[in-house]
Amino acid sequence: MSDFDAFSGVRAAAIFGCGGPGLQAEERAFFRDVRPLGFILFARNVASPDQLRRLTADLRETVDDPAAPILIDQEGGRVQRLKPPLWRAMPAMAPIGRLYERDPAAGEEALGLDVALIAAELRAVGVDVNCAPVLDVPAPDGHEIIGDRAFSSEPETVAALGRLSIDLWLQQAILPVAKHIPGHGRASADSHHELPRVTASRAELNARDFPPFAAASHAPLGMTAHIVYDALDPDRPATASSAVLGDLVRGAWGFDGLLMTDDLSMKALSGDYRERAQTARAAGCDVILHCNGRMDEMRPAVEGAGALDANGARRWLAARVRKAAAPAAFDADAAQARLDALLAGDG
Repeated sequence: MSDFDAFSGVRAAAIFGCGGPGLQAEERAFFRDVRPLGFILFARNVASPDQLRRLTADLRETVDDPAAPILIDQEGGRVQRLKPPLWRAMPAMAPIGRLYERDPAAGEEALGLDVALIAAELRAVGVDVNCAPVLDVPAPDGHEIIGDRAFSSEPETVAALGRLSIDLWLQQAILPVAKHIPGHGRASADSHHELPRVTASRAELNARDFPPFAAASHAPLGMTAHIVYDALDPDRPATASSAVLGDLVRGAWGFDGLLMTDDLSMKALSGDYRERAQTARAAGCDVILHCNGRMDEMRPAVEGAGALDANGARRWLAARVRKAAAPAAFDADAAQARLDALLAGDG
């Protein structure tokens, strides 16, 4: 059986979270039964490096796949699941973006150091996918949920550093996830709590919001936004819209990476979990993402998601072979000192 055949039709089109720092018997049985494509970790799953290595190994064992993707949000700044004192405190992306706008070479160097430092910590605990970079362009009246997670409020800076970031993560043997497609920067609400609506015209979106995503169309993985864009589809959020995902993302941008939803348990979405998953898959998402670890939500969600289809299998297999096999060794403490100096303006 080929690798393609092994994935097509026998893995659930889902990425799931779990409830705590170790797997419960019910979780083990559920994951073995449905065989999700992969898993995602949060602060509730993290106690120590040794514990996390055991958990990532246990998760992969449940699906009998040592290459099953394990995701995390380790952006730096306020979105960092691995925290001090056991892991490094890394900067948000905005300071790197400001440095790049003053001195492009220094900004690129700082981004390379930042990615290498985070990637080394992720690899050490068995995590191989980071939900970064954030390619959103914050608008002056946008919700603070993005804020300094973005590289800049200038689309050109976000596009340049976003594209570079994707290449750097791959060089460090970590798969990046471009988010939040097609852009969260104008949203006036936090989609964790309510459904945002963006009323900007298509011309305005093309000029400011979309360029970073179009520039990152080579990304191996992407994540959709639970946001309604009136100019694209006034009736459905991007996650559930074939007009957004098919016509724009797959069509105009030419993105052919694995496309996953943002967390289906976010309050921006309506309907039961089976319906949410079915709608997202029908709109063009290859995989659904469900993060909170609740079994009563995961069971209907996986029913709605169904099996990973041929295109999803092809995209996942294409993604996983793109990351470097053996990143170059480096002195982490020296890299941290150089990064600190660059961001302090002493570089």
